[in-house]
Amino acid sequence: MHPQERLAELIRLKTEVRQGPDPAATERQHARGKLTAHERIELLLDEGSFQEIEALRRHRSTAFGMDRRRPYSDGVLTGWGTVHGRTVFVYAHDFRTFGGALGEAHAAKIHKLMDLAAAAGAPLVSLNDGAGARIQEGVTALAGYGGIFRRNTRNSGVIPQISVMLGPCAGGAAYSPALTDFVFMVRDTAQMFITGPDVVQAVTGERVSMDGLGGADVHGATSGVAGFVYDDEESCLEEVRYLLSLLPQNNRETPPVESSGDPADRTNDILLDLVPAEPNQGYDMRAVIEEIADGGMFFETHEMWATNIVCALARLDGHVVGFVANQPASSAGVLDIHASEKAARFVTMCDAFNIPLVTLVDVPGFLPGVAQEHNGIIRHGAKLLYAYCNATVPRIQLIVRKAYGGAYIVMDSRSIGADISLAWPGNEIAVMGAEGAANVIFRREITSADNPEAVRTLKIKEYKAELMHPYYAAERGLVDDVIDPRDTRRVLIRSLEMLRTKHADLPSRKHGNPPA
Repeated sequence: MHPQERLAELIRLKTEVRQGPDPAATERQHARGKLTAHERIELLLDEGSFQEIEALRRHRSTAFGMDRRRPYSDGVLTGWGTVHGRTVFVYAHDFRTFGGALGEAHAAKIHKLMDLAAAAGAPLVSLNDGAGARIQEGVTALAGYGGIFRRNTRNSGVIPQISVMLGPCAGGAAYSPALTDFVFMVRDTAQMFITGPDVVQAVTGERVSMDGLGGADVHGATSGVAGFVYDDEESCLEEVRYLLSLLPQNNRETPPVESSGDPADRTNDILLDLVPAEPNQGYDMRAVIEEIADGGMFFETHEMWATNIVCALARLDGHVVGFVANQPASSAGVLDIHASEKAARFVTMCDAFNIPLVTLVDVPGFLPGVAQEHNGIIRHGAKLLYAYCNATVPRIQLIVRKAYGGAYIVMDSRSIGADISLAWPGNEIAVMGAEGAANVIFRREITSADNPEAVRTLKIKEYKAELMHPYYAAERGLVDDVIDPRDTRRVLIRSLEMLRTKHADLPSRKHGNPPA
């Protein structure tokens, strides 16, 4: 065959891969409000940068007439390109081919790509729109999932792994995203569940829709599986690009530095009035982060889940930091099971990828109650404690207002390893609030007094003056400095600059055994 004929054949094959086995399948994909795998990759990566591999791979199955259906690519696109000029590996299920279901060849393509991403030390993004294991291929399809899970785990904390849910993903297809660092979902078109609505109804009698069982809002606000939820694929993929700009390529690098033009010594006058002096009055901690961060920009994860704590990436003087902050506007900023899990996961991610931590503290304590105790607040609260104690990145604690009890310790106190602990002049650090403490310490005096309320008021005042004044912790070295709130940005930036060369080694061990 003449070389020109060979070239024409190659072009024909590549065109066939792009179009899919059935031209009508593209129309059906668009009718569902979904983009094709190629269109999604083009939105994610820099223009013209995608380099596909194994586009001509085909399955080898012969069962149930599969030997007569052997489309190229086998339902998944794999390759690499760039995002903001940096290498990113990507695979995308092609729902037009076998519904994106995973078979032996399909899995082998993903395995190869994951190994390449690990070898190159670059992020991996999966664009998920698949129907789970390919039933016609039996156990080999299940083994393919096992290979993905093993690589997800091996790559955890080594390269950033991001899962983008763009269609229905059931069974094994839901577990790989759960092993990755970040999960994005699109409303109405994406679902995740282990067993679908039909099985749920057959086994339990419960009737539920696909969205009601595992839709984006369910996982964004109720289960906490999804960290980010968007209305459409375009905005979702644009935000994936933005997240990648805040992450390093791998655990041996630091995130890229980008100057915003925001002066490092900019004063924060607004902070004087933003936080109420009364400890029980609510306010939005996001406004504090917005005032401190470069250009007022921050990227919050799990915004709809465990809203009593805020976890966000932002820049200070161009350098990426992770903010962990109690949220007084939601349940008074109390720590509970979900807040502890959310913050622990975020702290661990930041530590894995060399992102310094800034912890903003305004916490009344752990949430009391039978349900919390019976559901394991001890175990789950210990996850956050473990994550902070295990973190070796630069860590700065800022006590914005109150910090009571064990929650004060857990929120990266000096005693568990914070490098720098700062406080505003209105801080209250104590075992518990003055009212509760006075009721315990002076119970007999109060109950035996002729005027119990007057005595209680006096004892509360005495307790505050003795143990809760703003400089009590500073006098004992548990707070390094009490700062003017207007200087917050400047002091944080200078402290992080000093800590940039921090080096800390953990004990020699295979790994720790964190709370379950």
